[in-house]
Amino acid sequence: MSWWPFKRKGSTALDLLNGAEWRCKTCDRPHRGMFDLAPLAPDPWPGSLDHAPNSALTLDGDFLSDDFCVIDGKYFLVRCVIEIPVHGLERNLGFGCWGTLSRTNFESYIERFDSGGFQGAGPWSSWLCNQFYTYVGSDPLACRMFPQLDRQGPVLRVQDEAHPLAIAQQQGISAEQVLEIYQHYGHAIAQ
Repeated sequence: MSWWPFKRKGSTALDLLNGAEWRCKTCDRPHRGMFDLAPLAPDPWPGSLDHAPNSALTLDGDFLSDDFCVIDGKYFLVRCVIEIPVHGLERNLGFGCWGTLSRTNFESYIERFDSGGFQGAGPWSSWLCNQFYTYVGSDPLACRMFPQLDRQGPVLRVQDEAHPLAIAQQQGISAEQVLEIYQHYGHAIAQ
């Protein structure tokens, strides 16, 4: 790939994601190893990106916190994660995203959120409501949401096994693909 600046220096994408320090071309700050990505809100969110505390949750109107979102009192979303294995690494790339729930499942999620007691809950039908380079465009993507124990964010799995993101979740992606995703989100490697 022509954008890969380290061929002459002997560094590899895997070296960088395994913990080598690298400087970001956009923010000029050092990064170390692989990190997760996360949008601040679901793509359809109409308001400010200032997050309210979870304790201020209301099911009427619009609400956004670090973990919950309500739009027009009709659409209920929770912060989730899509995990993608990376070839040659023990840890997955995480994309912190927003997935929808029915009001009933949202209320069940809220009731169990503080305790993290999700034994026997889910999986629930969900729509991924964030674009994700190169896998998801502006249309929501059908997923299954798997609540996790001990206040870990729910995991989303793409329903359509033939979808490129579902294939990536099953087969993993290369370290070079991770760096390409980082570049798209403004974390290009300074040359």
